[in-house]
Amino acid sequence: MTAFALLLIGFSVFSALSLALTHFRAEQYPDQAMSRWMGLGLLAALTALQAAHFVWLYLDLAWVATQPYRMTLFAVAPAFCLFSLPLLRPQEARPAGLGWLGHFAPVLLAPLLPEAAVFPLAFIVGAGYMAWLARCLLALRQERRRFHLEMLLLGAVFVIAVGVSVLGLMQTALPGKLFFSLYASAVGLAFFLVQITLGLRPRLSVEVRETAQAAYASSTLNNVDCEAALARLDQLMTTDRIYVGPDLSLAGLAGLLGLSSHQLSELLNVRLGKGFSRYLREQRIAAAKVMLCDEPSASVLSVGLSVGFTAQSNFYEAFREIEGMTPGQYRKLHISAGSGQ
Repeated sequence: MTAFALLLIGFSVFSALSLALTHFRAEQYPDQAMSRWMGLGLLAALTALQAAHFVWLYLDLAWVATQPYRMTLFAVAPAFCLFSLPLLRPQEARPAGLGWLGHFAPVLLAPLLPEAAVFPLAFIVGAGYMAWLARCLLALRQERRRFHLEMLLLGAVFVIAVGVSVLGLMQTALPGKLFFSLYASAVGLAFFLVQITLGLRPRLSVEVRETAQAAYASSTLNNVDCEAALARLDQLMTTDRIYVGPDLSLAGLAGLLGLSSHQLSELLNVRLGKGFSRYLREQRIAAAKVMLCDEPSASVLSVGLSVGFTAQSNFYEAFREIEGMTPGQYRKLHISAGSGQ
């Protein structure tokens, strides 16, 4: 068990670094500074815990008995809450003043707690935050069909977190280092599932927030001719090809349609079943697929830039997400199929 835990600790550290450098970029969290910084803080806290687990399990140094470890233990759940809040409850995304700091009060109280109470209380606090998360996800139950597989994977993360909470309550009853081996393994497995989820849906945070905004908002379409708006939207995309503009935003497209940003977001979610980010990527990828086949001499990068992507990495990421293969593979497959007819 210890060897498995050490393997997953190593994976956790590299996974945290990868997520910090790739997923938690500013463009992945537009207007969501709280989520981004709390996400990075969550990665830092989990990395610190895994480092303490490593030196205890491998080097036999009891970092897990220190005050910094205990304080970090209490920091994980609040950081996760404040990361999730702007995504799942966008109407509450900007807490008044510094009220959000109250979530970290247990971190400051940790050094004052009796040693025997630290783990049970830390995991009780964590269980409370998980219950809040479950309630938020339940409120979005009508939207889950759009994220079916992703919800299953994140549900597995939820089950792992609940299991860890139960283990935390019985930590003193487990022999030797078993609890810390199990805890380190659980954190590593959670990182593994998160990596799979983000591999399937790299822009998941943006899409979840857009969906939550539409789900929580009162209908803004009562006085909107939805059919006319959708027809105009189709014209802007198919005839005017406005998606080629790399700076096209939700607000900019809404202005062209004579709608507010909230109206356009609700229109896309309710009538097309997707958020703005997903809709825009699909339009660009559809155009790229035509160009890849019609212009075989054009480089993949030039195709991506010509349909509105700002970098080759963004183009490849979106293409894999939507088509399940790279642009080069798509071109080779379809040109070969066409020449064989």
